[in-house]
Amino acid sequence: MSVVKRIRTGDTVKVISGVNKGTTAKVLSVDTKKNAVVLEGIGQKHRHLKPSQLNPRGGSKDVHTPTPLHKVALVIDEKSGTTSRVGYVKNADGNTTRVARQANSKEIK
Repeated sequence: MSVVKRIRTGDTVKVISGVNKGTTAKVLSVDTKKNAVVLEGIGQKHRHLKPSQLNPRGGSKDVHTPTPLHKVALVIDEKSGTTSRVGYVKNADGNTTRVARQANSKEIK
């Protein structure tokens, strides 16, 4: 079964709920099995590393944690920050196109 990706890598999205509500960010990756997206600059956690042969001193690093898909909305106009739901429409030639529902079926690139 193929999963329809309404939000794709490279899209600009706005967080609509949670701690980072109102923040816009670029999508780095989409995990369709977990229904989550990794956003640039949002959801970074600090993780401590145990000492190992590769890293004998141990240390710490920042790791991206995914944000659930239901907490983000696609931004269709970056100047005003307008968001929209995403739909699909079949063209006359049979191809499927992503469209913004709130913008009277404006095509999304």
